Order: sequence, then structure tokens, then C-alpha cells
Amino acid sequence: MSRLQVVSGKGGTGKTTVAAALALALATEGKRTLLVEVEGRQGIAQLFETEALPYEERKIAVAPGGGEVYALAMDPELALLDYLQMFYKLGGAGRALKKLGAIDFATTIAPGIRDVLLTGKACEAVRRKDKSGRFVYDYVVMDAPPTGRITRFLNVNDEVAGLAKIGPIHNQAQAVMRVLKSPETAVHLVTLLEEMPVQETADGIAELRAARLPVGRVIVNMVRPQVLDANDLELVRDVERSSVARALSAAGLGGARRGGNAERLVGPLLAQAAEYAERYALEQEQRAALGELGLPLDELPLLAEGMDLAGLYELATELRKQGLS
Repeated sequence: MSRLQVVSGKGGTGKTTVAAALALALATEGKRTLLVEVEGRQGIAQLFETEALPYEERKIAVAPGGGEVYALAMDPELALLDYLQMFYKLGGAGRALKKLGAIDFATTIAPGIRDVLLTGKACEAVRRKDKSGRFVYDYVVMDAPPTGRITRFLNVNDEVAGLAKIGPIHNQAQAVMRVLKSPETAVHLVTLLEEMPVQETADGIAELRAARLPVGRVIVNMVRPQVLDANDLELVRDVERSSVARALSAAGLGGARRGGNAERLVGPLLAQAAEYAERYALEQEQRAALGELGLPLDELPLLAEGMDLAGLYELATELRKQGLS
């Protein structure tokens, strides 16, 4: 299992939820996971029902078996200060630059620098060891930008390394790319069983492969329960209205006479079945399209009660069952 797990997906597919559930799944049985948020939306804090996360690694949950989940909300300005201190030992001068607005200026005028800092911080956490030589975190999970931006976000260090031929910036960019393009990293894409998210997933995978970034799995989120199978749907298409009315009457839902309660229920019931059949066919088409991508495919259920902390643990259990731990 790769130590850096990057989670991306089209907006609205629930990638932050999946990233949080994955962090819990990976922390099972005494493992320690760091969950990194890079977009500044505080989505992780909301999911774990905790206060807004600062720019520091903070324990936010305990996984089954005693594992721990830490979280970090990235701040590009503070990450740049860390970088300047690490390589240039600026100390108080770095804080002075922040007060003068130079840090904000640098991360705004050169967006690529921002992505270098964010990916660099995550990779530093992957490589970090304690005094005994053991990795501080068994896994790092990154809640990354959406599919449309993920390849450029992860590949920006390659561009920077090409521009800066020598020096600490070049060395840092090279070190980050060694992690991102190695088996230590896996980029998972979250989708729904709908045409647009599936197409964007396919496009994202093609871009990642072209950039030689390691693609992990496709995770289908919010899968509705299967009420009727293909045989049931075929039966619904051929059944006579009178037969349905008699069955409803036999079940105690009104008389079968014309205009009775059972008769009035037949139309809406068959219309609902037709709607379900249309959605079922669409979802099967999208499953087939995802299967052609040649990647492991996992599915997470749509939770009837909505998403809360208990639901997050339920999704983590599902991921463990499917081998993502």
C-alpha cells in the first residue's frame, strides 16, 4: 500500500468525504495517518465535527483498533515561511517579510509556487522520521484539488525543477517528484455513476498517465441500493396493470375495482419503476465505462441518513472490506 494516498474527483462527488474515510481506514489497527487539506475549505473539520483546523498537525480521531488520525489544513503563506526557514534560515526576517506582504505577493503572483509548497509539505510528512528512525506517519492522505486541476497540481514540481537548474529550489522540487512519481504514491479518483463525472474521471486518468503519475483506484461514491435487478425490471415492463392492481389488493392496499385504491396506485407505481429502470440502465452503462479504464473499482453506498461522523466510520469500514487499508 502506497504511503501517500492522493484523493481527487470532480466537484460534488464527495472527494473530501472519501479522503477522510480513507484516512480512518488506513489508521486501523494502531496505524497513524495524516490527513492533509490543501484547498482551505475546512471540509475535514466539518466532517469530523471539530473546530477549524490550524496550520499544525492535530489529532482529530481514533480509528478502530487504536489507530490515530491527524489532520493539517495547509496555508501557502505559512508553508512558504517554513520553506524559507528550512533552506535559508531567515528566522525573524521571514516574519518581517510576511508583515510586509511579500509572502502573500509571492504565492499570488506565482501560483506554481503555491502548489510546490503544498505538495512539498505533504511529501515532507511522508518522509519524516522520529529519533528512532521510524516514520512518524504510516500514511499521508491528501484531499487534493478536483480532477480538472490534479495533474498540473502534482506535476508542478517537474516544471519548477526544469526552470531552476541548481540550488535548494531545484533540489526540493526533485525530491518531491521522486515521491510523487514513485510507488510510494497512489492517486485515487472519486466519481459518481453519472455521465459527466465518469467522463471527467476518464480524462483525468489519461492526463495522469501521460504525466507518468501513479494512478491508484477509482472509487464510486454515493451508490444507491439496488431495489430491482434486471429480471425484475423485465417483469415490470411486461406486467399488465390489472395484475398489479390485483396484487396490491391482495396485499391489503384497496379493491381491484375500477377507480379503487389499488387501481389508483398502479400508475404511479409503474411510473416509479420505469424511472428506476432508466436510472439502472444509465448506471450500468457508467459501470461498464469505468471497467474499461483498467483500474481497481470500489463502491461506497449512499447513506440514507446523510453524512455525519458515524457515517464516516461506516464508509471507512466499507473501504477496509474492499482492500483499501
